[in-house]
Amino acid sequence: MAEGKIIKALSGFYYVLSDGQVYQCRGRGVFRKRKVTPLVGDYVSFQAENEQEGYILDVFERKNELVRPPIANIDQAILVFSAVEPDFSPGLLDRFLVLIEAKNIRPIIVVSKMDLVDDETKPRIEQYIRDYRQVGYDVLEVSVKTRAGVDVLLPYLEGKVSVFAGQSGVGKSSLLNALRPGLQLKTGDISHHLGRGKHTTRHVEFIEIGGGFVADTPGFSALEFDEIELEQLPLCFPEFVARSADCKFRGCTHTAEPKCAVKEALASGDIPSYRYEHYVSFIEEIKERKPRY
Repeated sequence: MAEGKIIKALSGFYYVLSDGQVYQCRGRGVFRKRKVTPLVGDYVSFQAENEQEGYILDVFERKNELVRPPIANIDQAILVFSAVEPDFSPGLLDRFLVLIEAKNIRPIIVVSKMDLVDDETKPRIEQYIRDYRQVGYDVLEVSVKTRAGVDVLLPYLEGKVSVFAGQSGVGKSSLLNALRPGLQLKTGDISHHLGRGKHTTRHVEFIEIGGGFVADTPGFSALEFDEIELEQLPLCFPEFVARSADCKFRGCTHTAEPKCAVKEALASGDIPSYRYEHYVSFIEEIKERKPRY
């Protein structure tokens, strides 16, 4: 019985990398009974007569997993957000960050298409970059067209399993092509009518880049907090965590409680108002969701 890592899932087949060789496998019926679906990134045991006819026998315990995109055992998430076309969206970025923080995955923010930033949009983009760096996030400024910042990203990938994610049309596939010339992933133009990109990636697949594995994932533009509980949400904002010990009440929700260090930092301008507004709106969204049974 061999062991390996699933590096691609497509049309009911799982492609398992083991000792430098890739085996095409199917899942045994036992997975349907256990309600376990193998994911890209899973470590598995399998048996194979040859490279085309294998069967996954067991999926080993995961350290984390995402539902959208469906991937497991991730070290870090490269969150690609364009400065323009489509416009930088801190609200959507904060949604991604909450989901990533909740899974204990390290987020790295990449602001793409910096070559398209003009004098009018530059102050706003630069302020967002300063804000997220102040929180403690790594924020990289990148232009695929000029290759500015592309090589800065490469060392972050070495020895890691990374997932590239972000709104459709921000240039994820273009960035991956720039990181590994010759990859030739399909890229999509921006639909100016819709203001977002066309979906170009149809499945999840690992690509070897920079001494690590990168997952190119389908683009998507909505995230729900189905798995995040109210008490978990404040822990997904690092600047709140850093100040929570100074709140008067233990377990402070940073909303209605008096002598809240987070609200004091908000009042003094140390926490951007939009971050706090997103936090409050996420609280309401979690409160209003339908209960799970």
